[in-house]
Amino acid sequence: MFKLLYPLVHAIQPYLVPICFVLAWSLVVMIAWSLFSAFSDSVSRAKKMHEIPCTGCQFFTADYRLKCTVHPSIANTEDAINCSDYQARK
Repeated sequence: MFKLLYPLVHAIQPYLVPICFVLAWSLVVMIAWSLFSAFSDSVSRAKKMHEIPCTGCQFFTADYRLKCTVHPSIANTEDAINCSDYQARK
């Protein structure tokens, strides 16, 4: 069996180093791109979450049972970003 593969291995041997080089760097680039993409998505998500005004509202209770007395279902969610009943604490 190995005697049959011997000519094949010698035929592709000059191309193995460049192929492995390209594959290795392609893997490194894909991993770097994936990490950059994950970091970028995390930053954009954090910016969106910091737009939620609930903690500065006078109707916010900070109690886990009733977070907001006006809109308890949307308190601390993205739906509360443009809350029409938002009033700053005095």
